[in-house]
Amino acid sequence: MGYVSAVPPPRTDAAADADADAAHDPDAAHTAGAAPNADAAPDAAPDAGRRGGRRSVAAALLLGALGATVVLLASGRTWARGTAALGSDALPLTADGRAVTGLPASLAIVGLAALVAVFAVRGRSRLLVSGLLALSGLGAVLAALFAADGRQALDAEAARTTADAAAHVAGLTQTAWPHVTAAGGALILLAGLLALRFGKAWPSMGGRYERDGSPRTRTVAPVDPDRPEDLWKALDRGEDPTR
Repeated sequence: MGYVSAVPPPRTDAAADADADAAHDPDAAHTAGAAPNADAAPDAAPDAGRRGGRRSVAAALLLGALGATVVLLASGRTWARGTAALGSDALPLTADGRAVTGLPASLAIVGLAALVAVFAVRGRSRLLVSGLLALSGLGAVLAALFAADGRQALDAEAARTTADAAAHVAGLTQTAWPHVTAAGGALILLAGLLALRFGKAWPSMGGRYERDGSPRTRTVAPVDPDRPEDLWKALDRGEDPTR
């Protein structure tokens, strides 16, 4: 059995100096105790960035798809109403959004294609596609607002219905569907702005299957000369089993 002493071991000068500094500066001891937790902050930053990237992707997909759907549906609704004189009678006329202007619906389709293409490209190409997405939404908004009158479409309908090239529409009124179309275009525009702002951090389709350009090592299966099937497999792979 070893010798056990009740006398505490002597303290070094470094330990004594550390205790003295802690006694004079309590904040130093608190800071020293909190130092191991300082590494937790850098780990939390990438997680927050990934969560923000996922939220922006989901928001852009939702806004873009919803906006294009609204534009396509609202473009098929009645945008303008009026009447044309046919003898002593007034013939009611209507014009839907595609008859007034087909631009919002076309831009909505372009926006959908751009929304999908954002995830198929990277770098500067992604920036260009994101800009196309935003411009598609902006164009749909402007086309819906500036073409909401519908007079030209109703005049053409009045001339066709009455067989009179000089016929004009009377009592022209507009519905709320052009403004609904503009709201859908605004959603596409917001999706494009999100892509421009956060698109660099978004994932890319097929990125997991792309090669980095580094050469790949080929693993050669061992060949047992006493097993004929191994010799045949080596010959099928173009290897020399006699090596």
